[in-house]
Amino acid sequence: MDKTIKHIDWGVLDYMSAWQRQESLMEQLKIDPAQPNYLIMVEHPHVYTIGKNGDQANLLRLPPDVELIKVNRGGDITYHGFGQVVVYPVFRLEAFGMDIRKYIFSLEEVVIRTISRYGVTGSRIEKARGVWLEPDTPAARKICAIGVRCSHFITMHGFALNANTDLSYFNNINPCGFVDKGVTSLAVETGRQIDIPSLKQIILEEFENIFLNR
Repeated sequence: MDKTIKHIDWGVLDYMSAWQRQESLMEQLKIDPAQPNYLIMVEHPHVYTIGKNGDQANLLRLPPDVELIKVNRGGDITYHGFGQVVVYPVFRLEAFGMDIRKYIFSLEEVVIRTISRYGVTGSRIEKARGVWLEPDTPAARKICAIGVRCSHFITMHGFALNANTDLSYFNNINPCGFVDKGVTSLAVETGRQIDIPSLKQIILEEFENIFLNR
């Protein structure tokens, strides 16, 4: 099965439009074996999204400039906004010899390797998807959220990596349902603004390293 990955950058796009485009690509992959796998990067205007098993009680308040959308991915509530790189792989898992567990592990590995190139050490927490810093300490904080949907072994949704994100928007939610852990960004951890095009290029390189060079 073809492992070709086609990279697409949607720039800034509202969440629902991106969701609909992903659904369309997923359907194309289901019916047309000639379609490549798609790796989409996008930045969303302010939005809170709640996964299919999420708890609306984790929304503490809804600011007037933020949308609220219930979605068909795993995970609880999270925030998307400017300065955050959102990555949506629409992949055939069979092409990469992965089940969903290995796929999510690989997404986390992409992020861990990406942020390591900025001198930031990422880790995993058992039973808590995403990438964390200092996970076993009181300073535990999440730098990347992951939420995935898989249908007929084809994926959509993906991960959101905080780069220059305004973290104050996370104060209105219990991010991913946690009340005892914080959030952070590459800008906070490195003490400088992150060049987004360079970050996207690193993410693409790490996807190729993990998914194509296995």
